Amino acid sequence: MPVGYLVTVVLAALIAVFCLVRVRGPRLLLWFSYRLGLVFNELPFLALYGLAAATALAFVEGDIDSAAARVLAALALLPAAGFVVVARRGLRAAPVVAAALDEALGPGSATRRRPPLARILLRPVLRRRADVRRVANLAYGDDGRRNLLDVYHHRARPEGGSVLIHFHGGHYDQGRKDTQSLPLLYRLASQGWVCVSANYRLRPASSHPDHLIDAKKVIAWARAHAHEYGANPAAPVFVAGSSAGAHMAALAALTPNNLAFQPGFEEADTTVTAAVALNGWLGPYFDDDPATSPANLAHPDAPPFLIAHGDLDELVDTANTRALVTARRSTSAAPVVYAELPGGHHAFDLFHSFRFEAVIDGIEDFAAWVQADERAGRGKSDR
Repeated sequence: MPVGYLVTVVLAALIAVFCLVRVRGPRLLLWFSYRLGLVFNELPFLALYGLAAATALAFVEGDIDSAAARVLAALALLPAAGFVVVARRGLRAAPVVAAALDEALGPGSATRRRPPLARILLRPVLRRRADVRRVANLAYGDDGRRNLLDVYHHRARPEGGSVLIHFHGGHYDQGRKDTQSLPLLYRLASQGWVCVSANYRLRPASSHPDHLIDAKKVIAWARAHAHEYGANPAAPVFVAGSSAGAHMAALAALTPNNLAFQPGFEEADTTVTAAVALNGWLGPYFDDDPATSPANLAHPDAPPFLIAHGDLDELVDTANTRALVTARRSTSAAPVVYAELPGGHHAFDLFHSFRFEAVIDGIEDFAAWVQADERAGRGKSDR
């Protein structure tokens, strides 16, 4: 029995199971499931490539020379089939996102696009684009590296772009600005957007409302400085976030110009045009104060939302997400696009995958609808 090949097949089988099934515990198993799943659930082709290479090498080196070894080679087809299922789930994201857009914004709101196959299959972890420049570590506050942000803009600095601000996740106690949703930031920047990704103060040194105050400071900074990188001074400002960052983005969008969260910069405009929440925790903050739950802050003038969440998210259940969708739709005429992604785990926004590319397509279509709505003079006047 070829021991090295046996280890490879067993490991591939475990990874396939972690991708296909939502694991909630025990803690150690959840840790492995989350860490392995966030890579291979989005990039199952990497596992298929590795399993195929290991099988080919075992045959070439003559290790498949016994009945047991031949049975093991046959069993390798099981995790391979599992990764095919994982890939098919990722492909299902595109029609799900399109249906969510059409339901919330009207038929024909979704644009059919071909996924970038070469990027997804061959270089999914390379997020940078040659036509985009990243300006790193600009200060927006006084709290050192936790109050730094990065700006992504087209090297040609075309004028008139819109603005997207992104907040990273990490349970409010970890994470940094240059790790999440980079495929989104680079794609929009390559199309003339000015994108901002910001650090913010973390627990336990800081707590609510410190994070939200930082979010407001970033919005104020973008309104004051984004035009220096090509944005229209009156451009729509979209706020987005992943996981805990989605909670921040939702709170910021639902508390425009709330002076309680703008100490020392009360005159700044912290309204946003729309919000995007990806795999977000959208319930109350850690102290369970109902006032920190976005669902309890929904109001008639709330801006449009796009929310995307995986139906197999092992860290954040969909219950709070659906509660926010229901609350928003019942209190405001502004649309809420909600896409529950088949087979999606937590942190699906790290790589160029079929799932996240479909979500980015949806964000582009959502943004185009919001901008057209604003230009038509509807926007807030009808909400």
